[in-house]
Amino acid sequence: MANENLGNAKKARNDEFYTQFHDIEKEINAYLDYDADVFRGKTVLLPCDDPEWSNFTKYFAQNFERLGLKKLISTSFAPNSKPKQLDLQPTLFEFESPQFDESKTAANGKIFTLTRDTTGDNIINVDDLEWQYLDGDGDFRGAEVTALRDEADIIVTNPPFSLFREFLGWITEADKKFVIIGNMNAITYKEVFPLIQGDRLWLGATANGSDLVFRVPEGADISPSDREKAARLGYVGDYTRLGNACWFTNIDHGKRHQPLPLMTQADNIKFSKHKEIKGQGYRKYDNYEAIEVSFTDAIPSDFDGVMGVPISFLHKYSPEQFEIVGTLAQSDPNYPFRTKWYSAKDQQDAYFRRFGKPGIIPLNMSGVINDVKVYQRILIRHRKVAK
Repeated sequence: MANENLGNAKKARNDEFYTQFHDIEKEINAYLDYDADVFRGKTVLLPCDDPEWSNFTKYFAQNFERLGLKKLISTSFAPNSKPKQLDLQPTLFEFESPQFDESKTAANGKIFTLTRDTTGDNIINVDDLEWQYLDGDGDFRGAEVTALRDEADIIVTNPPFSLFREFLGWITEADKKFVIIGNMNAITYKEVFPLIQGDRLWLGATANGSDLVFRVPEGADISPSDREKAARLGYVGDYTRLGNACWFTNIDHGKRHQPLPLMTQADNIKFSKHKEIKGQGYRKYDNYEAIEVSFTDAIPSDFDGVMGVPISFLHKYSPEQFEIVGTLAQSDPNYPFRTKWYSAKDQQDAYFRRFGKPGIIPLNMSGVINDVKVYQRILIRHRKVAK
């Protein structure tokens, strides 16, 4: 499963997931469709990259003039900072370059920049990239790359998944525009959800709710099931798929302003394709003044109260249509949508009622319906109730 794959990657420090060119192109095109000048005159930084084979670097270098970029900067981690089990040798490009330095190739990161036509063909593209070794190892948290962050207008990358929280904090503290890839479950992180609720971060335009396939270095761990699924999508070899990966951004795109078509409560109860709702109606949480809506397409158009919806709802979220008011993961007893705080005895009694033996159900950490915890939910309400 995707979550297991991400967990294994963190344990093994194997964060090397290389994004496919067409996935980058599709995502960036969505921002250009909404605002053709979104990158014009901007400096774009691609940190946590491997410029010699990165599709992020290739895409932005190849489209430098079309996007109207002012400057492209791409940096990489030093090989010595990566997982020891990966055999990372200098590429032929580096080895044959006049800048090659055997004393730096393993311990220093690299920086590639693109600002001008160096080949004399009157076109600025990937052939005009200039590179040198960084003074340090290329870690984004170091002063060297942080200075590049401060210079940049927009940051685009697929950061190490195990460092996602820290990387996002590194971007937002500098108030930068960004387009990055992460685990969908990051939505629930305490460092991430307030940004979503405050309309400072949202999901990207593409690949949401579908698998993303990544190339991984030779020798990286790939589960047989993920390798097989990648092969079924046409990727054979050192590729894996992550069904729970998605784009996060604070750059606007048209998809987030498309209202979700909905039925009324009565029509959902009568016609819904979901057996949990058809003929049943909507259940209420024991400890929240809200109704449970297990499926995004079953959100009632005429309910004016708070609704608990799956985190996948954010694929369809329009800020003009809905207000995000919280999350069921709150553990604060003073949380405004909590109507009951369960004591230790309450939670023990609930376990015994369900399973007939001693135990505890942590009822205060999520929505509860008849002593049963529901999946992670985001709390929303309509900005305007449809009549």
